[in-house]
Amino acid sequence: MIYKLLKKPFVGRFMVDWRNPLSIDQQAQWLKIDTLSGSGARIQGLFAQSSQSPTKATVVLGHPMGKEAKGYFLKSGYADHLLENGFNVIVFDFNGFGESENGNFRYYEDVLAIGNKARELSNDLPIGYHGVSLGAQWATIAFADDSHPYQFAILESSTTTLDEFWSHYPGAYLALKFLNVTMPRFREKLKMIEQIKEAKHLKSILYVYSESDEWTPVSMGKRFFENTPMTSELWTVKEAKHAEIVKSKFADSYKQKILNYLKSCTA
Repeated sequence: MIYKLLKKPFVGRFMVDWRNPLSIDQQAQWLKIDTLSGSGARIQGLFAQSSQSPTKATVVLGHPMGKEAKGYFLKSGYADHLLENGFNVIVFDFNGFGESENGNFRYYEDVLAIGNKARELSNDLPIGYHGVSLGAQWATIAFADDSHPYQFAILESSTTTLDEFWSHYPGAYLALKFLNVTMPRFREKLKMIEQIKEAKHLKSILYVYSESDEWTPVSMGKRFFENTPMTSELWTVKEAKHAEIVKSKFADSYKQKILNYLKSCTA
């Protein structure tokens, strides 16, 4: 209960009952999965196998903030795009979102937990990760953990620090300042731009940003790119709202870029 109250200034309006956007027939394609996270929550997700042969890899999708939670990837058609091109897909809800239980602020533990679940389901296939905004920023911390199973990653519209992102929201920013004072060691761990320097095991990272995004501008992507210890690339689109490139007029080129990247990682 205490964490639910502490989270209210940040994500409270998005912690709602989840509505499955899929039809009954579409739901039959997906297997319900769950796993216990170090955040203290049981994480709920869905797993679908590609009908294409050979299957190239399993890709875990981490959603942005929003009431859609894992439905973000289902409603946009992005999950179907990967399935149709030979990739298994896992979508999941971060703790407190969608169908997942509420846990603490260690959302990066959810990324680690669902990655380990992906490893169980993947039959030795490579495992990749694509996170958007919330789903990207917490992955930067997970990638610094030696136990993570991911071999390649797409990080889209990620903030470099929580302070820079929440400075746009006075109430949440004030609450963050309070937490920074009361949990100074945790604050240091949550500096994404520092954590990416310690990323391990990944063969490469693709950073994706929109040039019109004021919340996570391209300059953040450039800083990540400059501090990444493995092969990386920064790719941008001219115009799209924050975390909505997949819904923008650049959706087709975006999907093709990601598909080309994933294929290069699994060739």
